[in-house]
Order: sequence, then structure tokens, then C-alpha cells
Amino acid sequence: MFALIGVVAFSFSLPFTVWALESFDPVLTATLRAVLAGVVAGVILIIRRVPWPQRTLIRPLIYTMAGAVFGWPILIALALQRTTSAHAAVIAAVMPLVTAVIAVLRAREYVSRQFWLATTLGTAALVVFALLRGGSEGGNLVADLLIAGAVVSSSWCYVEGAVLTRVMPGWQVISWVVVLALPATVPVSVVLILFGGVSTPITTNAVIGLVLLGLSSMYFAFFFWYRGLAQAGAARGGQVQQLQAPLTLIWSVWLLNESVTWATVMTAGIVLACVAWAVRVRTPTVVTPEE
Repeated sequence: MFALIGVVAFSFSLPFTVWALESFDPVLTATLRAVLAGVVAGVILIIRRVPWPQRTLIRPLIYTMAGAVFGWPILIALALQRTTSAHAAVIAAVMPLVTAVIAVLRAREYVSRQFWLATTLGTAALVVFALLRGGSEGGNLVADLLIAGAVVSSSWCYVEGAVLTRVMPGWQVISWVVVLALPATVPVSVVLILFGGVSTPITTNAVIGLVLLGLSSMYFAFFFWYRGLAQAGAARGGQVQQLQAPLTLIWSVWLLNESVTWATVMTAGIVLACVAWAVRVRTPTVVTPEE
């Protein structure tokens, strides 16, 4: 349930990024959302009187930061300058499979053959859909490569963050990630603002998109996401994220007036079935205590 709530929040990320790009440079969009999240996180950490993380945790926090704060936000924003939110959503839907592979290699998680089969079938359906749909959406190789890089970055930060939830609550993991990033995100944001990173007039959609990216996609969504991964494991819990592509397509129609075909609906149905299968065959894991 926690992972599902996180996925619903993440599914708005691409449409909100498209909104933000109306007035903000792709890199500035990424750094400003992290600054907003970092300020909120800093206040919460101070109020909760959370002690500074142990020295041994700084490196994995920085690894998580590399994907969550810089990799995914910057690469996906650059991609969305070249293609649509709908196209990016279906390409990025390979993320659960990439997350599972990284979790098995990095976190040494065990998953069954049925799990791999269900995951592969769901991913294959999305890849076929993306290839068939790409031409009509103006997809191009550069955009797809940027999305692929974003997927690897995001999957890596999910696994690294999930490993950290074994020793600290998930909300503290993402809080420290965005706070530790402030020495980089603040000066970069200032430089970009001073040197043309903002297009005028600044639209209402751009401001709303940026604020919601910072508060939801960059911060509070991870509270639920990391809790869900701690309960189920990064490989198994991450499969719920296959629901993100169909949800993003719905929001793309609603918020961006993009079109959805019967092929989209059929693909979504296949994905839902594969997610249900993958979740059903997962093995139980030990839940990390939360504060």
C-alpha cells in the first residue's frame, strides 16, 4: 500500500515537469525542486531533532542523491524538451525491471523465476508499445537515450535508498539526501537564474509544476515509497511502479491534452495483470521498523 501511494505521487512527475519547463531551464527545474525539498526537509529534521547521520552512511546517501537529485530530474527534463510526457512514460516503464536487476546485484535480494517472468512480460509489453507509439509522438533517439539514463539513475537511487532504510526510517533517508544536496543545488540554481535559466513571463503552470515537483515527487512521495520498499524489498516492491506508466498517461491527457489510444488501454491492462502476478509470487521480507 505504501509503495502504491508513492507510485501515484510519482506518476504526476512528468506532467508537472512539462509545466515547469514552460518557464524554467531543465537543469534549473531539477535544482530548484531539490532546493525546495531541501529547505522543507531541513525544517522537519530540526523540529524532530534528528541527529546527523553516521559517517558510514554519508557515502550511500550521496549515491542516492546522485540519482534522486541530479540524475533523474535533469535527464528527464532534457528528454521532455524533445518528446511528450506520454512517450517518456512508456519508455521509463522499464524502470521496475532495471530496479529489480540492480536490487539483485547490489542488495542481494532473492526473487523467483515467476517473478522474473511476470516482470519481463510487463516490460516487454511496454517496450513494444513505446516502439509502435514513438513515431506518432515525435520520439527521437536522443530523447530515448536521455530517458534510459534517467531510468538507470532513478533505479539506482531507489535501491540505494531502500538499503539505507534498513538502518534509518525512509523519511529520514530522503530528508538527508536533499539537505546534503543543498551546498550544490543552491549555488547552481542562483547561477542559472542570473544567467538566463528563467523565461519570462513566468507562467502559473510553471510555478505550480515546480512547487509540486519539489514537495511531492522530490520529497513527500519518497516517504511512502521507501517505506513500501522496506516492507517488500526493492526488487519486489518496485514492480508496483509498472502502474506509473498508465497513470502518467491518464494525467498527460488530463493536464497536457495529450491523446491516448486503444493500444494504450490494452497495454495498461497487460501491465496491471503482470503487476498483480509479480506481487502475488513475491516472498515475504522483514519490515524495517519506522519511528
